Amino acid sequence: MKNILVTGGAGFIGSNFINYLVDKHKDWNIINFDKLTYAGNLENLKPSENKENYCFIKGDITNSDLLEFVFNKYEIKYVINFAAESHVDRSILGAEIFVRTNVLGTLNLLEIAKRSNVEKFLQISTDEVYGSLGTEGKFSETTSLAPNSPYSSSKASADMLALSYEHTFGLPVVVTRCSNNYGPLQFPEKLIPLMIINAINNKKLPVYGDGMNVRDWIYVLDHNKAIEKVFENGKIGEVYNIGADQEMPNIEIVKLILKKLGKSENLIEYVKDRPGHDRRYAIDSTKIQTELNWTPEQKFEDAIYYTIDWYLNNKQWWERIISGEYQNYYETMYSNR
Repeated sequence: MKNILVTGGAGFIGSNFINYLVDKHKDWNIINFDKLTYAGNLENLKPSENKENYCFIKGDITNSDLLEFVFNKYEIKYVINFAAESHVDRSILGAEIFVRTNVLGTLNLLEIAKRSNVEKFLQISTDEVYGSLGTEGKFSETTSLAPNSPYSSSKASADMLALSYEHTFGLPVVVTRCSNNYGPLQFPEKLIPLMIINAINNKKLPVYGDGMNVRDWIYVLDHNKAIEKVFENGKIGEVYNIGADQEMPNIEIVKLILKKLGKSENLIEYVKDRPGHDRRYAIDSTKIQTELNWTPEQKFEDAIYYTIDWYLNNKQWWERIISGEYQNYYETMYSNR
């Protein structure tokens, strides 16, 4: 039985990952460790919560004593670190929490993993650590790091710390860097769910600048399957880029959503651009495809429709998030423990 600590497992990508793993790998014991910040939601884990190979612990990865207890109690030998503050706009408004969680929290995990003789530590990162591209080219694993926001800078720092622990201490670390994710359970502050929800409610859809910022998009389940491949077979000390080679300008995505929902493009509202807004990201995922035999399965044109339909059919989920009902519930529930 593999005892795997998944940190940040109540967030968008982490919860999708856990729900996928718990059913597929009955011999993997998943310990979900999450602080339940505004973006963490245990409702995301409903498919897993009663499974024998899953449990949840509320905690902060900066809390050394609690982490030590969890590592010892569950004899943790594998770590998959999703835990992070992840919204660029929030990092621009206040960077301190990003440094505390993404850098110091990762350092804390690495230290305890080292002392616990962990057999694999998978650091989940982002293509944003590479900075911005021009009109041509793609990020490869050898591209120099050039983060442009407090968020991406904190993630780049965490990556470098993790890789340094492999080089210096022999901790078996692997890093993945993925392009923009979309799909069910994504918190409404992100581009695609925000635009879907605003369109459903006939509210304005705010688009930064000219809307021509380009991102490489990947469906969350494809990302989950890539992480699974790296966890099982990724080489220690290596970085793996994960992308679906599906680039689209933001404005095209917004118009596609409006078309699918039968809404007018008059709902689009161009707003002042984000400070330091990266112009284009694109991932070269040749390495993971050739070395680990992974390829993305979902085409954007299909999966964006699955995603839109999910938000249409799960209004209660996002309405309770927007109202703050979920957050208030968890704060009350755990304040008594």
